[in-house]
Amino acid sequence: MGQKINPLGFRLGTTQSHHSLWFAQPKKYSEGLEEDKKIRDCIKNYVQKNIRISSGMEGIARIEIQKRIDLIQIIIYMGFPKLLIEDKPRRVEELQMNVKKELNYVNRKLNIAITRISNPYGHPNILAEFIAGQLKNRVSFRKAMKKAIELTEQANTKGIQVQIAGRIDGKEIARVEWVREGRVPLQTIEAKIDYCSYTVRTIYGVLGIKIWIFVDEE
Repeated sequence: MGQKINPLGFRLGTTQSHHSLWFAQPKKYSEGLEEDKKIRDCIKNYVQKNIRISSGMEGIARIEIQKRIDLIQIIIYMGFPKLLIEDKPRRVEELQMNVKKELNYVNRKLNIAITRISNPYGHPNILAEFIAGQLKNRVSFRKAMKKAIELTEQANTKGIQVQIAGRIDGKEIARVEWVREGRVPLQTIEAKIDYCSYTVRTIYGVLGIKIWIFVDEE
């Protein structure tokens, strides 16, 4: 079998940088990792609860965390920040309070900034959410994939590959379906490739969506 590796981890230090920046002693490392996971989950849950009404999309591309001794800086890259910040100051403050409560911080400051991405559909996470929404509404998976590819073409990327695995269309036997448009050079480390895997719960079971987007060559 072909040996597979996560395209982001494979490119660390060349075209890809870390999403969390902090230093910890070896014994404390696992705590810092857990803390990061909690922060990210907390933010995602909050956004999901507060956006539900207008659209099913969270639109979070990635969450970057930078930790110093007395400050934690969180940058949320969103495709559609308008959905979250209609009444901006209150929402962000509320989110800060939520995260603080979750991690019971007393003496560390927490700072949350929201950054808008220029073309959201060039981002695999947002695209995966879009496909997940379509699949939940029982749109046929081929149609959903085609639509997703059309959306990325507008965001002028060089290539995209979309893969959906599981009980597609409620069939008895699980299978893997994929479609590729343009070039996706996974073996080229110089090629900047954005990747995400996303699970979606449909009424007939869990489907996995994987998306590779070839942004550009350095």
